[in-house]
Amino acid sequence: MLNTRIKNDRLLKALRHQPNDRPPVWLMRQAGRYLPEYRRIREQAGDFMSLCKNPHLCCEVAMQPIDRFNLDAAILFSDILTIPDAMGLELSFAENQGPQFSKRIESVSDINKLPIIDPEASLAYVTEAVRTTKSALNDTIPLIGFSGSPWTLATYMVEGGSSRTFPRTKALIYTQPQAAENLLSILAINIIEYMKAQINAGADVAMIFDTWGGVLTPPGFLRFSLKPMQKIVSALKTEYPDIPVVLFTKGGGAWLEDMAASGADGLGLDWTCDLGNAFNRVGRQVALQGNLDPGALYGAEEIIREQVLAVLTACNNQPGHIFNLGHGIEPGVDPEKVKFVVDTVHQFRYK
Repeated sequence: MLNTRIKNDRLLKALRHQPNDRPPVWLMRQAGRYLPEYRRIREQAGDFMSLCKNPHLCCEVAMQPIDRFNLDAAILFSDILTIPDAMGLELSFAENQGPQFSKRIESVSDINKLPIIDPEASLAYVTEAVRTTKSALNDTIPLIGFSGSPWTLATYMVEGGSSRTFPRTKALIYTQPQAAENLLSILAINIIEYMKAQINAGADVAMIFDTWGGVLTPPGFLRFSLKPMQKIVSALKTEYPDIPVVLFTKGGGAWLEDMAASGADGLGLDWTCDLGNAFNRVGRQVALQGNLDPGALYGAEEIIREQVLAVLTACNNQPGHIFNLGHGIEPGVDPEKVKFVVDTVHQFRYK
């Protein structure tokens, strides 16, 4: 159900194309390693997965940027790979090496054995983190819940971890495309149930991170990335018509029209996509989120201001824009630069 009690509802208004005094602002990876208070909590937890599985620490981490920067939305602190972990692939994070699975998908038989999970059981720590964070926010701003997309989760499951070229996953879609579709279908079902659980726990917005959709060909994107995401959007909008759904495909600028036709309420844009052009293409159909280059945060304040204002004015003062980065905040960024970005957005007003 639509939460009408939220005091600062700029994000929800933007996703509904309703008038706002200014665009709402939140930032991908706004809770993370660039914050010294996050690093202290991470050290206290012992390792990343222990942090992710501690709902109270997840709440504390999610609230850290809210306390610092007066943002217009909070996002659940978790990881996109919790679902494959719950499916039995045994996720771990080696220091400075990224995610790794003890088990990976190596055959059609492995795909056929994958379970449909009960997120209230195997991922109860996530739903409890949603409830705890929602309570801490006290309806001041919306809470964003999220998942990785089926395609993105599949790449990690098949490769066994991070990859730049995705050789095993590409081999799967070109040699056994039906098996790949079966894997994506199982993941879509699990993501639907996972996002329902987050919404039932209090998430006000559902976001799907399609980190690796941009590595596909145009036909491959439509078949292996967008099609299963459409299944998720349809299921969520059918059961929760008032909960906005946002899709973010890194490198997806070529397919905005197809993504806008998915039924999603908003699209996230990376920094390689011209925001003004995107607005002309689909901005009256869906809200647009983005898309400052995260690298701009390394610049001097006058450069940052120039870049922020360019993003803010790209949609010609029309509602339906959410200011964000084109990807996540990098670990080496000065928190004062993040504050400067947020303050600059706060000072902007629609004409």
